[in-house]
Amino acid sequence: MSTTDRDAFDPEGLTGVSRRTFLRYTGTLSVAAALTAGLAACSSGPKSTNAVSTKGAGGSAPNTIEATLAFELSSGFDPMNASSAVATCANQHIFEALVDLDPISRKPYLALAKEQPKESNGGKTWTVTLRDGAKFSDGSPVTAEDVAWSFTRANDPKNAALMALFIPFIDRVEAKDKTTAVFHLKTPFSLFPERIAVIKIVPKALTKDAAASKKFDNSPVGSGPFKLDSVSKESGLTLSANSNYNGPRPAKVDKMTWGTTTEASTRIANLTSGRVQAIEAVPYLNVSQLEGKQFQVDKKQAFNLLFLMFNCSAKPFDDKRVRQALFYALDTEKIIKTALQGYATPATSYLDEGNAGYQRASTVYTYNPGKAKALLKQAGVRDLTFELVTTDTSFIKDSAPLIVESWKNIGVTAKLNTVPSAAVYGDLVPKDSFRALAASGDPTVFGPDVDLLLRWFYYGAAWPKDRYRWDPADRAKAADWIDQAARETDPDKQKQIWKQVLDFVAEEVPLYPVYHTKTITGSDPKQLSGFQGAATTGLYFLKTDRTA
Repeated sequence: MSTTDRDAFDPEGLTGVSRRTFLRYTGTLSVAAALTAGLAACSSGPKSTNAVSTKGAGGSAPNTIEATLAFELSSGFDPMNASSAVATCANQHIFEALVDLDPISRKPYLALAKEQPKESNGGKTWTVTLRDGAKFSDGSPVTAEDVAWSFTRANDPKNAALMALFIPFIDRVEAKDKTTAVFHLKTPFSLFPERIAVIKIVPKALTKDAAASKKFDNSPVGSGPFKLDSVSKESGLTLSANSNYNGPRPAKVDKMTWGTTTEASTRIANLTSGRVQAIEAVPYLNVSQLEGKQFQVDKKQAFNLLFLMFNCSAKPFDDKRVRQALFYALDTEKIIKTALQGYATPATSYLDEGNAGYQRASTVYTYNPGKAKALLKQAGVRDLTFELVTTDTSFIKDSAPLIVESWKNIGVTAKLNTVPSAAVYGDLVPKDSFRALAASGDPTVFGPDVDLLLRWFYYGAAWPKDRYRWDPADRAKAADWIDQAARETDPDKQKQIWKQVLDFVAEEVPLYPVYHTKTITGSDPKQLSGFQGAATTGLYFLKTDRTA
C-alpha cells in the first residue's frame, strides 16, 4: 500500500477533488523533503536504514526495539490525511482514538474513552467520556473540545480529509463539558463504536489553522504510548516512550528505531545479522530460511489484494462480459504457486476469507478458458490487444507475466507497462488511453469492517468515477446499497444488503481481486516478547518488550 472542495456526505463523494488532493488521497504525493526538514533536521536520528547502536546483545541497544519496514515514507503524520504505510503504522503508536482497534486481533478496545460509548435517541446520539488524566505528549490535557475538534476538522470539506470518507454519518460533535463529547448522527449507524477508531484525537491548539496543521503534519503530538523524535525518508524514524501516557497500553521499551527499505535482501540481512529484531514483508523465498534459523515467522491471511481494474467507459471494457472473460481466463492457482510460493488465496469474494464479514460471492472466477472464449465471442470481440499497466510492487511484478500468459491462451494480447505507483495514478490511469491495471491495495490498516472496505473502492468518485469510470447508474446502485446497509440496525438485514453489494461487484468486476495475499512478518523471539505480525501493512509493538 503504499495516499477538496467537496461535500463529504454526497454519495458521489470525492466529485470535487483537486489534482493535488487526489494524489494525496492515493498516497502518491511525496512529502519526504518537508518531513526531513521539519523534524529530522533538528534531531540525531539513525544515519541509514541499517544503522543501529552497538550496545547490548546482538549489537542492539538495551530496552530499544529496532525494526525494518518494507515501504518508504511518502506522506505526513497528520492522522486525518496520513496515507503511507509507514505513517499509518507510526500513528498507531503516537496517537489514540476514543476506541482503537487492536492491530493484531482487529478487536476494538477502550483507548481515550473511559467506558463504552453510550447510545441514545434511537441510535442517533452517542456520548463518550474521556479517560481520567489523559494528556498529550507535550503535557497538555486531552479535552472533549479536542475530541469535537478532531472530528469536526476531519469532516470539514475545505480540509479534504481522507478520513471523511469513513464518517459520513456524523452530523456534528460537541463538547458537553471538559471530559464528555456528544456525537449527533444524521442516521443511526450500528458500527459507530468501532468506526470512530479512524479518527485519532489531536490537540486543537496545535492544529487550529492551515499553518499550524502544516507544522503538525511534520511534528505530530498525540496521546499514545510513544512520541516521534526524528524522521527522514533516508534514515527512518525514531520514537521514544511518552512519559505523559496513562492509558491501557504503556510503552514497554524506552525507544524504537525503525529503518525503511524496499529492498527485501536488506531486510533479511538486518534480521539475520541481529541488527534488528523484526522486519516487515518477508520474501516468500526466505520463509523456510528464517524458520530454519529459529526466527519467528508469522503468516496471516490478509485482505491485501492483487486487483484488476478496467476503464469501463472504453470499448470493449464497457461490456462486463469482456471483463468477466479476462477473469475466467486466469489460472489463479498457478499464479499464486509460481509468483507467491503459495502465500495467497484465490478470491471468492471482494472480502478475504479471514474477514469476519466474509460472504462468498454468487460469481466466483475459477479457471475456465472455454467460458472466457465464449464470453468474448458473445461480446463480439476478436483479436483484443491492449496495454496492461502495473505497479512495481514485487508480487504484482511477479504475477503480471503470468496474467499476460493466461490471456494469450484465449487469444488476448496484453503489453506490460510497469511503473511506480505515483506514475500509475498520477499519469497513466487519468489518460483517455488507459485500459487496464493490475495493482495492489489494503485499506484494512484503517479498519476491517465490511462498510469501510466497500467504501474504499466502490463508493464516491476517487475510484469508481475518476479511475475505473464506472457507469453512473452502477455507481449509484452500489452507493445506495452501501448507505442502506450503514443505516440498517438489524444485523441480519445488514448482512443481506452487503451480500447484494458483494454479488454485484463480483458480477460487474470494474475493479476486483484476483487473489488475497498473506502477510509474512519475521522477528527474533529471543529478543522480543509479546510480538506478533499483523494481517495488514506495518509492524506494531504496543504489547512488545525486549527480552535481551
